[in-house]
Amino acid sequence: MNKKTIKMQLQCPMPKLDFDVITLGHGSGGVLTNKLLDSGVFDLLSNPILDERHDGAIFKMEGKMAFSTDSFLVSPIFFPGGNIGELAVNGTVNDLAMCGAIPKYISLSFIIEEGLKMSEFWDILVSIKLACEEAGVHVVTGDTKVVEKGKGDKIFINTSGVGSIHSKANIAAKNIKAGDKIIVSGNIASHGMAIMSVREGLEFDSEILSDTIHLNHTISGLLDTFGEHIHLLTDPTRGGIATVLKETAQSINLGIDMAQRNLPIDNQVASACELLGLDPIYVANEGLFIAFVDASIADDFLETLQKDENGTNAKIIGTVTEEHPRQVIMESAIGGKRVVSMLPGEQLPRIC
Repeated sequence: MNKKTIKMQLQCPMPKLDFDVITLGHGSGGVLTNKLLDSGVFDLLSNPILDERHDGAIFKMEGKMAFSTDSFLVSPIFFPGGNIGELAVNGTVNDLAMCGAIPKYISLSFIIEEGLKMSEFWDILVSIKLACEEAGVHVVTGDTKVVEKGKGDKIFINTSGVGSIHSKANIAAKNIKAGDKIIVSGNIASHGMAIMSVREGLEFDSEILSDTIHLNHTISGLLDTFGEHIHLLTDPTRGGIATVLKETAQSINLGIDMAQRNLPIDNQVASACELLGLDPIYVANEGLFIAFVDASIADDFLETLQKDENGTNAKIIGTVTEEHPRQVIMESAIGGKRVVSMLPGEQLPRIC
């Protein structure tokens, strides 16, 4: 649990309740459901739209919009550097940011397995509140269901979000052209290996932390400065950077050249990948983005990004080429070359 979440918990202590665990009755829609929601969700996440407690949210937005939805079933639900609550908020916020949108409202739905401790649920809610405040979004509608023991895994979360497209954004794969530079915003594979280090009981000199974070403020600043020179933004979550790059190459019918030596990765994360026999380019990330930008602004883009707290380890990792269309070719650290394919199966299940 990070320091910000602990501080928020001190500011938002769990209310005194007459129940310690969540039961099937808390999903019945009756008295127990209202106790569960009133004791945490509505008060903790309060805002004028949510406070209406209507069947849906009513709000006004102008201009071109982006909409995204995602579901989260990470195991374990608490991991080094975060938990499923903030992961859910950050995940949807980042999906909207990749569209060039300024996230504003999200929905929040829980599927809870009976037996979840109320203290754990409270910690998740507090993390959700903190993540929303930092990202500048509001939870405006949602739902809660409870399933029988053994029919879930503590808690699953679904979030959907809407946001207004930035006035200078023109984000689309069709804008990519030969010569574009490919930039990754930070160290790869941290989230996936934070999860795996817990599952496998691995110990290192310092703890491997998930990179889960909201990226919308970072992206908005880059769009302010570079606008339409940013051709595509995408976040390499499941399947890692390899899958994202391969998907992109196929969609634009162009090739991608990349160099292994340019990939930013924490030494302990690299060691964990080697220990478990995992290729870091296929490991999930939750606080990174990949940008395809016009070559003319690539160096300035990189310099600007590296000044942002979410981009200090950013690097140019590749170039779009007319050669070998639909293929991603990576030059290894020792000079050899290999074709990079999509993740063929499930390398790390239940990662986000």
